[in-house]
Amino acid sequence: MKTVTLVAGVQLLQVAVATDCAYAQGTAAAEAPYCWDLKRVAALALTGEKFASIAGKARQGNFIDTTLPLTGWSDCSLYGAGTYTCDSPGLTSARAAEQAQAETLREIAACFGDTWTQAPDLSSANYVVLHSRAAPLSITLSTDQTDKDEHVLRLILFVRRN
Repeated sequence: MKTVTLVAGVQLLQVAVATDCAYAQGTAAAEAPYCWDLKRVAALALTGEKFASIAGKARQGNFIDTTLPLTGWSDCSLYGAGTYTCDSPGLTSARAAEQAQAETLREIAACFGDTWTQAPDLSSANYVVLHSRAAPLSITLSTDQTDKDEHVLRLILFVRRN
């Protein structure tokens, strides 16, 4: 009985995310350019195949290119079966990365509405953790510095394994 209930719950969540995606296409001017992409990635993470349908060429280690990069982001890839990651364009300073983090947090909140919440007990000065209220998904937004001395904001969406 629990399996049937879980499957039905996941299917309902996928329908809700798909509906949100359709709505996002109609209101794209009011949302971040990557909102629809991020909602699609979140919906794929809930399927049995996870990110298989958007997997591209293999990279070094366990990383794989993705065929669904977030609009305006770079170096998007998949890691393992349940992790999707992208970097913001390079920024000139740590302060600019912090500002981008705050703005991106607002954009994601607008994109997903109240279906996601911040987890302040898991966040710190360099990263913010968001949890889906309806699914075992999380997003981490962290600031980092690249080998080229650029500052970036790193978005990681992953399936929580509780």
